[in-house]
Amino acid sequence: MLPSPLDILHSVFGYTQFRDQQQAIVDQLIDGGDALVLMPTGGGKSLCYQIPALVRQGTGIVVSPLIALMQDQVDALREAGVAAAYLNSSLSADDQREVERRLLEGELNLLYVAPERLLSSRFLGLLERTEVALFAIDEAHCVSQWGHDFRPEYRELAVLHQRFPQVPRIALTATADERTREEIVERLALQKARQFVSSFDRPNIRYQVGQRHNARRQLMEFLERHRGETGIVYALSRRKVDETAAWLSEAGIEALPYHAGLDAATRNANQRRFLREDGVVMVATVAFGMGIDKPDVRFVAHLDLPRSMEGYYQETGRAGRDGLPSDAWMIYGLSDVVTMSQMIAQSESADERKRVERQKLEAQLAYAETTQCRRELLLAAFGESFHGPCGSCDNCVEPPKTWDATVPAQKALSAVYRSGQRFGSGHVIGILRGDDSSRMGELGHDRLSTFGIGADMDEKQWRSVFRQLLAMGLLEADAEGFGTLRLTKTSRDVLVGNRQVRLREDATPTRASRKRRDSKVVTGSSLGVEAYEQPLWDELKKLRTQLAKQHGVPPYVIFHDATLLAMLRALPSNETELASISGVGEAKLKRYGRDFLAVINAQE
Repeated sequence: MLPSPLDILHSVFGYTQFRDQQQAIVDQLIDGGDALVLMPTGGGKSLCYQIPALVRQGTGIVVSPLIALMQDQVDALREAGVAAAYLNSSLSADDQREVERRLLEGELNLLYVAPERLLSSRFLGLLERTEVALFAIDEAHCVSQWGHDFRPEYRELAVLHQRFPQVPRIALTATADERTREEIVERLALQKARQFVSSFDRPNIRYQVGQRHNARRQLMEFLERHRGETGIVYALSRRKVDETAAWLSEAGIEALPYHAGLDAATRNANQRRFLREDGVVMVATVAFGMGIDKPDVRFVAHLDLPRSMEGYYQETGRAGRDGLPSDAWMIYGLSDVVTMSQMIAQSESADERKRVERQKLEAQLAYAETTQCRRELLLAAFGESFHGPCGSCDNCVEPPKTWDATVPAQKALSAVYRSGQRFGSGHVIGILRGDDSSRMGELGHDRLSTFGIGADMDEKQWRSVFRQLLAMGLLEADAEGFGTLRLTKTSRDVLVGNRQVRLREDATPTRASRKRRDSKVVTGSSLGVEAYEQPLWDELKKLRTQLAKQHGVPPYVIFHDATLLAMLRALPSNETELASISGVGEAKLKRYGRDFLAVINAQE
């Protein structure tokens, strides 16, 4: 008699029950049906195909877009006692032949392959001589031409349905708006697949957005709350990535750069360190992150405004995969909107693509400037209704103050109009403040009726006004990418007095008390580890690191932070009690149980 999915969940993976829709998805595949799964990062997508592959006869074939990350996924399965392998160009010819032999002999439960390898006629021929349990297409949003993760070879994966019509398929993604969802169904021929759409809410993530005024100081103050913890810092340009990583390293933080301009060896080495060491901060462009299966990322910081809500959700979603408290922190400025508008305008994309990208950027700016619950707006971008307050975003924890800015808005819009809608915010602010410069005189702008009418507000206040007017759609950056501002259809209602404008008061920057750099690093502070628990917490993590090095795997493959935290709180005294902790399966109990019990009992 075959083991039940629940038996496998407990004995192999160490969990006592399925979450949300996992059980229904598993049953759909075991019964031979196709599935399209939209589930947030950390929602347990992998189990949805791993368990059916262990129940059904044959080998589960997993299509994964990133060769560098296959090894860690396979290592984790092997640690759990699963016969898993990967097949890619990093293996020697002999190793590749050995994996193929094991596939043909039926010795593998799961095999991970890149799409280009899978689509080769040779490999498809191999599969026709093999019993295939299922096909899992991970990161299925790569099929979409509208996303920055677009992979042309993903569009050819419909061949699996043509060549193997009886083998169930599951396509999975953590981020897909309605347009992307439709494209996945069409391109992968999943019209008959049952769709499982989980809530996109990540309740363990705290969202915070602020205006950029001193990026380095702001970032350092944020990182002080996460000393010794793993995180990702995103920046828009490669140069900013390099400079930020170097500066953080000089400040004593284990920081590494990652972007497409680095050679492949450096990128792979830095990615490997991030995955296999604790406490590393990766400073990166959006080139980094897809498929990252590291559960203990405690924060994601953005130093610039992301280009879309989908990108922002995907990037912040790399924090807190283990379900423990994590932070999504962002600072941005008016210049971000201008820079990205220019990037869109100067790209070689078709006009329709540019129009869609401008709409996405506008939605992202509106999110950044909102005074309502951020979770409410973020989930609305994916068609999900959520009614705040959520209690874990900055706007809900400390609601922003607003002020009646109708008159300043009228002045700003009028100055844009009277200067011909041909200038950026800096010049228009100069008109409003009555700047006495030669350029003003040359252009005749010192004779405009709006010249000097905003002298009662400083430049910083005016920049806040213009930033928020852009976010509200009362101004727009020109589509040609010159950084100039233009009125919109909704501007008139404000100008003629038919619409009130309320803007948020920007928070006043406060300098945090400086901490001594040589002060003791408290590594569990963001997880709520108490001072009296710290010695045992440190010993548990130390043991995990030692075992990870011995076995050549990342520390989280031994046990997640969430499992260590459960040990810390439950203080199991024997193997039976340890086996009851979530994440401790039979193979890991046998392999590591005595070592962890020895550390726990030694502290009592």
